[in-house]
Order: sequence, then C-alpha cells, then structure tokens
Amino acid sequence: MILAGDIGGTKVNLGLYREAGEHLELLEEARYECRDYDGLDQILDAFLAETDSQPKMACFGVAGLVKDGACRVTNLGWDIDAPQIKEALGIDQVWLINDLAAMACSVPFLGDDEIEVLQKGAEEGGSIAVLAAGTGLGQAFLVPGGHGRYRILETEGGHCDFAPRNPFETELLHFLLHEFERVSIERILSGEGIYRIYRYICDNQELEEPDWLLKEFDENGLAKVVVDNGLNGKSKACRIAIEVFVEIYGAVAGNMALQLKTTGGVYVGGGIAPNILSLMKDRFFMENFLDKGRFQGWLERIPVRLILNEKASLLGAAHYALDKNFVRL
Repeated sequence: MILAGDIGGTKVNLGLYREAGEHLELLEEARYECRDYDGLDQILDAFLAETDSQPKMACFGVAGLVKDGACRVTNLGWDIDAPQIKEALGIDQVWLINDLAAMACSVPFLGDDEIEVLQKGAEEGGSIAVLAAGTGLGQAFLVPGGHGRYRILETEGGHCDFAPRNPFETELLHFLLHEFERVSIERILSGEGIYRIYRYICDNQELEEPDWLLKEFDENGLAKVVVDNGLNGKSKACRIAIEVFVEIYGAVAGNMALQLKTTGGVYVGGGIAPNILSLMKDRFFMENFLDKGRFQGWLERIPVRLILNEKASLLGAAHYALDKNFVRL
C-alpha cells in the first residue's frame, strides 16, 4: 500500500495506491482545503481515519524547495518534515519531493486519453520538460538515467526573473515593478498572475471596468472571473489578459525545451491550462513556443502535450515511492 500526496498552496490531495500488474491502482482518494487545517499532520490523521488504512510507504510532492527531507510550502507557510511524517505514520519509507518532480514522474504512465497533443513532434525520446501554472509556477525535468529509468531534476525555475520579449511585455514588467521589488515568472504565470495581467491591460489600454464585472470580482475568485469572461467574450480586457497569459506560457515552455534539449517532449500541467484548453490549442501558445529565431525548425520536432489528468502528481509520487522507474533524488 502506497500513500501519495500532492501538497500545494491551496489544497492537499491524498491517494492510496497498490500494484496491479504493470500498473498502479488508485484505491482511495480525498481532497482537503489547506485553509481548514493548521498543518499536514491533521490532514493525514483525518485521511487515515476515513480510509482505515496503514500504508507501507509514502511519497509527497510539495510545492516548495525540498532540502534534506524538509520543506516549507512556498505559498502557504507550512513546514513539512519527513522524519515527523515517518513518526506520525509509523513507517520508515517516506519521501518528500518537489510537486513538479512528482508530476514529471507521472509522464511515462499517462494514457492517450490523459493528454492533449499541442504539437506531435518527431517522437525521438530523450529528456522531458514539465511545467505547470496554478497557485504558483513549477518546472522540472526527467533525464534518461540508463536501464529504462529516469533521473529527476527538481528546479525552482518559476522564481527566475521574468524576461520581457517586446515593448508590450516590457511595459507589463514596469507595471508590476510598482508592486514588487523583483518580478519572477511566477508573478505572471499563476492564478494571481492572470489577474495582474488583467489589471495591466485595463491600465495600459485605459479600459473601463463595468460594474457587473467588479461585482463578480467581489463574489468569485479573481483569476476565475478573468478566465470565464475572457473565454465567453463578455470583457475585452479579460480576453486580452488570458491571451497574453498563454503567449508568455508558450514562450517559457519553449525556453525550457532549449535549456535541456528536451527531445522527449514538453508537458504542460497544472490547474489552469485545462480550463483554457481552447486557447492553448489555438495559435497563442505554439506560436510563442516556436518563436526562437534560428531554433524554430528544431523546436518544431519537439512533442508538446497538455496533461489533462488532474491527479498526475499523485500518480507520479506513487511511482516514485515504488522505485522501479526513477533514480531517487
């Protein structure tokens, strides 16, 4: 029995898996809102009580920098420590890895119905890049490690500097510098980032915010309002904002492909991309992915896929714990 966890800034997903031939079977799962708990220990107690289970090993993908078996969740402030989890669960085999590393570990096991192909590419194999925008922006790589296994490269690439590519994005950077001393990519490619882009659009193009839209902002999540009213065309500013978001997303994905020559593909995950699938499949993402000058022809050979399985990080964490396909960190 394997306990897998996906610990983000707003929610915790937990799942119990067992081996079923060549696959892992999900037996139990649950989602918990972080705001309702003081720490992971309370959530684990609740899950184990609800499922009446005793796992033999556990792996948790955590949205933060993992070092020596410990992590502080970046957008939450919880401290998570593997030895404490071992004591709480009464087991010796517990691993903490970055949440994007966990998502990356799911990639070799995703079925055709769990991905959306944005560019078929040449299917050459090799290193794989994974990026995902949600509460924050995560990035990770899988590198072939011999004997059919992968080495996992954890990163904190979402906290790299935002590099504008044109006058419009340069003005976006200047706009955000009024709010932040330093602007990372995550300040733009995240749920809050979508709303920041929207605010910039309103300021840059001197667009009025109608009362009905302001009311929706008061009643619902800011990013959701921008996405919904951009997709349905009710707000010009919202539509431009999500188009800009997807363009920058594509550019950052193309940068990752170049950084490690990811001929095995680039995979886009997270909670935002599936909700704007029509835009991700439109020209906005791939045109900016390919817009790398002399390397456009090479990038056209890279498979680009969108992960539809919202529990990919759970699946990846479970496979990492099983230790058949990955060289552990």
